[in-house]
Amino acid sequence: MTAITELRELGVSDLEQRERELAEEVFRLRLQKSMGQQEAANKLRRTRQDLARVKTLLRGYALGIEAPASETKEAADGD
Repeated sequence: MTAITELRELGVSDLEQRERELAEEVFRLRLQKSMGQQEAANKLRRTRQDLARVKTLLRGYALGIEAPASETKEAADGD
């Protein structure tokens, strides 16, 4: 499970890459779960939660609710 603070330190492009990776992993885990692999069920839940965290951050950045870490660091350096 990825902590939200770790995700906030990533830039937008890194978050988009992480979103693609997690979406692919969710797909693979759903297949494994359908084949009866029990350990895939627990990992699927954690992966879906991580994917939701990434999507929430990206949406917040898109709406301007939150500033990406790269912009925050640049603003702090400019002060």
